[in-house]
Amino acid sequence: MAVERKFVEERIKKLRVKEWMIQEVRNAGFGGVDITRTPLGTQVTLFVERPGLVIGKGGRRIRMLTEKLKEFGIENPQVSVDEIEKPEFNAQLMASLLARALERGWYFRKAGYRFLYRIMEAGAKGCEIEISGKLTSERARTEKFVDGTMVHTGDPAFNLVNKGFDVAVKKLGVLGVSIRIIPSDTLLPDEFMVKELQPEKVEAEDEKEAITEADVEEESKVETVEETEGVAGGKENEDEGNT
Repeated sequence: MAVERKFVEERIKKLRVKEWMIQEVRNAGFGGVDITRTPLGTQVTLFVERPGLVIGKGGRRIRMLTEKLKEFGIENPQVSVDEIEKPEFNAQLMASLLARALERGWYFRKAGYRFLYRIMEAGAKGCEIEISGKLTSERARTEKFVDGTMVHTGDPAFNLVNKGFDVAVKKLGVLGVSIRIIPSDTLLPDEFMVKELQPEKVEAEDEKEAITEADVEEESKVETVEETEGVAGGKENEDEGNT
């Protein structure tokens, strides 16, 4: 098997597992899945809002998930569940919650602004929400809700922006929900910080500057004295030569 084909098959397998996990743990607040191959097997880490619903009573549900993952061709899966510390900064979780709200009958504009305010009040630097589909008529369109700073191009758009996508199934059709979030602890390339010196450090630096200025003055005096002595010595030598 070619190396390229192997990489493609691995990516397709991970995508299928992610799509299945979204439907399986939807009630627990799915926030993403991380699949890593180890020498002992495959480590599958689930990020959810409520881990108890995924683990189940006595670990029954997580064992069922482990057996189901073997059907996808994953060798010796080891499933672990992590709780999302800051739900408002997890774009996948926010997209899932927004999609479920739209399915319950929330008006798309009210839901978009409600989640936008929730994310920005949590301290995010920027947020962009897109809801696309048959929103109010038979013609599909896209509504966008934006606040703060958002990056769309370059390397920061891939590494610094948290992206999430989910689908809301309604009577008129399917609505796509896409969310992009820049967390509060993200340092953008065009940002810089000015450090304020403490009073003790300022005094110490002033003393250093005063010492350096005094040294410069002493060195200049020494050079002046040496120059005057050199000139006087030169005159004496000239007088002796004339005599």
